[in-house]
Amino acid sequence: MHGVLEIVWPTPLPEQPPQIVRQVEALAELCAHTLETYTAPSGPPHRPRMLPDAAELMDLADGLHDPALVLLPYLDASGNLLDFRIQHVNSRFLDPAGRPRAMVSGSLLLEAYPMAAGESELFQRIERVYATGEPFRAKRMNLTALVGQVPLSAIADISVSRHGSGILFIWRIEDETARLASLLQHAQRLGRIGGFEENLLTGEITWNGQLFDLYGRPQTSSPVPLEDLPAHAHPDDAVAIGRFLRTLLHHRRPASAAFRLQRPDGVTRHIRVVAEPVLDTDDRLLTVRGAYQDISAQHWTEVALAATRDQLAHTEQHASERDRLALQLQRAIMPPTQAPLQVPDLDVAVRYRPAEAEQLVGGDWYDAVVLPSRLVLLCVGDVAGHGIEAATSMVVLRNALRGLAVTGAGPGQLLSWLNIVAHHLTGAVTATAVCGLYDPASRTLRWARAGHLPPVLVRGDEAAPLPLVRGMLLGAVPEAVYEEAEVQLAAEDNLLMYTDGLIERRDRSVEESLTHLLTTAAKAPGTLDQRLDRLLTYSRSDTDDDTCIVGIRVG
Repeated sequence: MHGVLEIVWPTPLPEQPPQIVRQVEALAELCAHTLETYTAPSGPPHRPRMLPDAAELMDLADGLHDPALVLLPYLDASGNLLDFRIQHVNSRFLDPAGRPRAMVSGSLLLEAYPMAAGESELFQRIERVYATGEPFRAKRMNLTALVGQVPLSAIADISVSRHGSGILFIWRIEDETARLASLLQHAQRLGRIGGFEENLLTGEITWNGQLFDLYGRPQTSSPVPLEDLPAHAHPDDAVAIGRFLRTLLHHRRPASAAFRLQRPDGVTRHIRVVAEPVLDTDDRLLTVRGAYQDISAQHWTEVALAATRDQLAHTEQHASERDRLALQLQRAIMPPTQAPLQVPDLDVAVRYRPAEAEQLVGGDWYDAVVLPSRLVLLCVGDVAGHGIEAATSMVVLRNALRGLAVTGAGPGQLLSWLNIVAHHLTGAVTATAVCGLYDPASRTLRWARAGHLPPVLVRGDEAAPLPLVRGMLLGAVPEAVYEEAEVQLAAEDNLLMYTDGLIERRDRSVEESLTHLLTTAAKAPGTLDQRLDRLLTYSRSDTDDDTCIVGIRVG
């Protein structure tokens, strides 16, 4: 607190009109501004002192009974304001998305609440307060937050004021049940849904009234913890509930399950429970939140369940047969190795590693063939998707490129024609590819790419990707132009073309995975075949996707 202003009248006054209230507020703001910036009355001049500093402002926020944020400006190298850093959140703070305070504190305002720049123009208001020092207050302002890509809104009174270089942002939610409303908004629109939140550290459980009704329990009773759920369910559903709890609490992943709830009044309800974990910044499980839905009225009967199981078994059998046929088709056309090409002073080797899971049969392909012009066609590609559609599309593109290559056109033109094939003649599939024509006489390689990673050149103890050339993926647009590049190879050079199944990881960027590939390729001595085998052996890919590699070694 900076000070207290008291205005007194000799007799009681009736409720004043808004104009008078605004005048009194303006007087209070003028007095507060005088306290915030002042100069010593005597002695040498001092710099204006800005009260309070960040630490004092954080203490002030902690003393408030309303949610408050302390914001500090986030500037670029030139001193321009880009955003505000959430320096502190007080103990009254409650995130609409259910995140703990530690996950919000320290983040940028627009990253934590991207909707602040939207319809309410809240971010622009905060910018103006920071620039002018004039406080901003508003009643019944709409605040919107994104929770799982779903916008949730609340009406609040807002106060934004500048103190030194910091901003104090205070709000008061008009509806005191906003915490419960934010928890249940997803479920309430679906009907017959009860929401819950369970704090695993304190054991506190919050249910709404609908959930007590679903369980057939009075609202004065204690909520049922998730771990006690099997005791309230039909014994035959124990396995499904066990899998649900294991996924949610042990693996800490969102989970759902359907079960039969046995209520104290003897009524059995068919229930679907959906829940998600809330983790802190150290990836520890803090809270579980979710919803129960009564699906009894949706013909969730034993007859319907039996019919669903029969249909599912039939579908799985049909899908398994499709996957088996696709795998046979793919392996018939794309054997792991092929007979070596007879080209003077050139070794050519290929490797094809199919996906470990048969249901992930994809559209990776390669080709290495000597054309009538004595040039060597080298290419790899990857059709988007999996299954028999991807495998058959791969066959179309691979054979089309072989046929087009005999025209003598360059790799850029070949990809332009192949793009037309992909867009018009194969059901508008999309694919990536890299295509090269090697001339053994001059040891030059002309190549082009269609949204694919560039080839890697290994020269001596160094490995580096070829300079990137422009070219969008095949099938995206009716017509496309592909840039060509040419590289002069020397004796003992190795050139590698590959699909992303060799390097792709779920937890790493493409740049990191490519760096590991270059390191492995540079340290792989021996023959070309040994080099390709080493790349497959030490691949860190974890996507269980197909992998194709085409390599050449200049003699």
